[in-house]
Amino acid sequence: MNTASVLLGLVFVAMTLALGMAWLVRQPAFNLSSIRVGGDLTHNNAVTLRANVAPKLAGNFLTVDLESTRTAFESVPWVRRAVVQREFPNRLKVVLLEHKAVAYWGPEGEARLVNNHGEVFDANPGDVENEELPLLNGPKGQAPQVLQSYQALLPLFEEMDAVLEQLQLSNLGSWRAQLDSGAVIELGHGSQAEVQARARRFVDTVTQVSSRFGRDVESADLRYGTGYALKLRGVTTGEISDKDDKKKKR
Repeated sequence: MNTASVLLGLVFVAMTLALGMAWLVRQPAFNLSSIRVGGDLTHNNAVTLRANVAPKLAGNFLTVDLESTRTAFESVPWVRRAVVQREFPNRLKVVLLEHKAVAYWGPEGEARLVNNHGEVFDANPGDVENEELPLLNGPKGQAPQVLQSYQALLPLFEEMDAVLEQLQLSNLGSWRAQLDSGAVIELGHGSQAEVQARARRFVDTVTQVSSRFGRDVESADLRYGTGYALKLRGVTTGEISDKDDKKKKR
C-alpha cells in the first residue's frame, strides 16, 4: 500500500468520525433536560436561577460551554463562585457559593457591599440581613486593607463601649473613624500597627479625660507623636500643653 492510499484512508476515517460525531451531538437524548442547583442559596432560589440563566445557554449536554455557564451564574447578584459539571446523559450540576456581606463600601448613600474576603460586589442592600453593617471607604482596590484595619480596630473601640461604625482611608493614605456616638477620630497615616498603637493609646486614656469633665467625645485627633487632641461636646479646646491641665488635649 503506497503513501497516497494510506493518506486517503486516514482522510476517510476522519470524515466518518466527524460525521458520526455530528450525528451524535444532534440526538435528542443529549438535550439538556435540567440544571440541578445546590450550595449557598440564601439570597437566591434554584427556580429563579434556572429561569435567569437557562436562556443564556447554547448547545446540549455535549456542546454547552461550561465556562460561559459558570460566568452566567456568577453574574447573578450575591453569587460569588459557581462550579459547573456535566451529569450524564443530559443534566448540569451547579454548586454555588454566595457572598457573605460584612460591610458597605463607598460614599454614604451610594454604597456597594464588601464580603468577608474584602471583595466589593453589587447587590440589593435591602437583601442584607444585618442592618448594622459598618460603612467602609477608600481608594479603588483597597477594600481588603480597609476591612483588615476595621477588624483590628473594632475590638479596641469596644473596650470603651463604642462601636466603630465607619472607617475611611483617604487617597493620601490617612485614616478616619467614626463611632456610633458620632465622634470622629482622625487616626492619621502609617502602617496598620502604627494606627493601632495610636488607637490603643487613645482608648486607654480617653475615658479618664471625658469623665473628668462629664462630657462625651465629639472628635479626637491622634496625629501627634506623643498624645492626641481631644474635643468634648460643648467644650472648646486650646493648644497642646503638658502644663495646663485645663486643656482637653492628651
